[in-house]
Amino acid sequence: MSCACCDTKKGNVLNGRVWVFGDDVDTDAIIPARYLNTSDPRELAAHCMEDADPAFPSKVQEGDVIVAGKNFGCGSSREHAPIAIKGAGVACVVAKSFARIFYRNAFNMGLPILECPQAAEEVKEGDRVEIDLRSGTIRNLSTGKTYQAQPIPPFMMELLDAGGLMAYVKKRVQAA
Repeated sequence: MSCACCDTKKGNVLNGRVWVFGDDVDTDAIIPARYLNTSDPRELAAHCMEDADPAFPSKVQEGDVIVAGKNFGCGSSREHAPIAIKGAGVACVVAKSFARIFYRNAFNMGLPILECPQAAEEVKEGDRVEIDLRSGTIRNLSTGKTYQAQPIPPFMMELLDAGGLMAYVKKRVQAA
């Protein structure tokens, strides 16, 4: 699933409203296990983060950004979590740190994520941010403060540019 706000081929700059979540947000909070009978992005999006904030699925808008604490995406190894987030229209997740399996699943599904502890501590819910994925720059448009995230490794950026791992492989096979 791709949209104008998060298509990394169109400038790599995202702009959205922030939703803040805390530390150790696990994959059950991102998409509760009771909804794992589907992998349809729209169906998963309808329940994204509902156990953490029941109103989130009805309030989140295309291009919004999740900002969270440490260890975002811990717990079960499920691709449904980044699918649900991306399906809900979230353009990027910024966190102090990510669980390793979520980190890789996010890129495999084409969901941009950035590690930036300072932004995770200082950006507030409702702020508007501008994120340059290539440089890792996060600018809080509400406060004027700028943060530098860990750069996205080049291969992971290629996955995002392609729209995820499957699209990347398909593109490579067609080029061969």
